[in-house]
Amino acid sequence: MFIDSLIKLWEDSGFVALTWQSIVMMIVACILMYLAIAKKFEPLLLLPIAFGVLLANLPLTGLMAEPASANEAGGLLYYLYLGVKKGIYPSLIFLGIGAMTDFGPLIARPSSMLIGAGAQFGIATAFVVAIILGFTPAEAASIGIIGGADGPTAIYLTTKLAPHLLASIAIAAYSYMALIPLIQPPLMRLLTTKKEREIKMEQLRSVSKLEKICFPVAVTVLCVLLLPSVAPLIGMLMLGNIFRESGVVERISDTAQNALINIVTIFLGVTVGATAVGSEFLKPKTLGIIFLGLAAFIFSTIGGLLIGKLMCWITKGKVNPLIGSAGVSAVPMAARVSQVEGQKANPGNYLLMFAMGPNVAGVIGSAVAAGILLSLFG
Repeated sequence: MFIDSLIKLWEDSGFVALTWQSIVMMIVACILMYLAIAKKFEPLLLLPIAFGVLLANLPLTGLMAEPASANEAGGLLYYLYLGVKKGIYPSLIFLGIGAMTDFGPLIARPSSMLIGAGAQFGIATAFVVAIILGFTPAEAASIGIIGGADGPTAIYLTTKLAPHLLASIAIAAYSYMALIPLIQPPLMRLLTTKKEREIKMEQLRSVSKLEKICFPVAVTVLCVLLLPSVAPLIGMLMLGNIFRESGVVERISDTAQNALINIVTIFLGVTVGATAVGSEFLKPKTLGIIFLGLAAFIFSTIGGLLIGKLMCWITKGKVNPLIGSAGVSAVPMAARVSQVEGQKANPGNYLLMFAMGPNVAGVIGSAVAAGILLSLFG
């Protein structure tokens, strides 16, 4: 009897159901956790994603199981994942980003919008390559948006156009966002000279409170009238920003910047990671999407840097082209990378506020790009 109980216990355990795909994905999860903890590669994103990957590949847990009938419950992560599928989490993340972001550098230097636009180059490049490789236009659009380095926007667009690709696209988008400090610096050093990287930029003009309050209202009206489909993202982004700049709702602004965005980040990260089940994830098509996403991100960085170099040439050396790499919408990660590289070339260089202009322009640019793609292929 005792032996029979041990045998049954073993047969019901997850060890029996382990596959090579599960083992590979658990190793990947451990590598991602190492990068998040030991290397501090955006741990707020990478750590919950990595642990979600680990949970998803432990057999027989049922954490992502759909309810078998109306009277039965599904898995815990299945219900949390509905916020991703329904586009709720991306919009709430944008609310928090808006509340945390100072649009002052963009208002003070409107030309930053050109860098933000140039950094969307990877979206178009990946879209064309994906079409050539046989993906449908809707799938190609969802793959291309990874180039914006904006996880919430990638999730939002993919849920509308190609929900069957959501797992691979979400994992790619958030992984590359987290790995910005690893991916961008070699490109920045390759495409700029040491003399260019040493350029000190003039101080930005002071931006009035009235300008900061009018900006989110004007952008919301213009963008939503032009692209109504992007209202959830742009609307929440600018709502969060007007909370910040109005100065009359400090408690709401503080909640959006801290408690709300932290809670949503946990749910989004864990559930996005939990979609990476080895049996589905380790397929040629999925791996192709991962590589296309990397190419999109690289070309977006290159596009921003080239616009930065063009502005450097036009202004006769008054613009440091390193701020071009911040045109991708990973706020404030990309701007911090510009700052770090600038200080390596010149310890007295302080590019962070100058890079924040293109960085927040990239947020708006990627959302607008998503709206255009949704209008064309939705």
